[in-house]
Amino acid sequence: MPNRRQERMARVIKEAVSDIINNHLQDPRIEGFISVTEVKTEPDLKSAEVYISIMAENDIKQRLSYTAIQHAVGRIQALLGDYIESRYCPHLYLHLDERMKKTMETMRLIDEVSKEFKKESDTDSETESEEEEK
Repeated sequence: MPNRRQERMARVIKEAVSDIINNHLQDPRIEGFISVTEVKTEPDLKSAEVYISIMAENDIKQRLSYTAIQHAVGRIQALLGDYIESRYCPHLYLHLDERMKKTMETMRLIDEVSKEFKKESDTDSETESEEEEK
């Protein structure tokens, strides 16, 4: 369980990395809506795992954006030093957060099943009203 210091550092890293990616990286491969979803710091604060979510047009553009951000991790760490008040700038390990994608897929499946259920329900009610008329 992270202590207050870890939580505070994680919060600062999350805000800083989000700002750096969205406002300071000028790579044309980075497309879509990019957000930092979670940051987990080690107890010694020398490293942090950063989870990013990329909402792009398709999987290819998402992977391309992620690769570009991975290539810029050194620049991100260098700029991160300006945001944090610590003796050490943590080493960042980036991960693509697939939770948003999985959530969207789940919502799509629920909508699909709901539409099928509604069609069946409408068909059943039409059949019942035809039988009542006879």
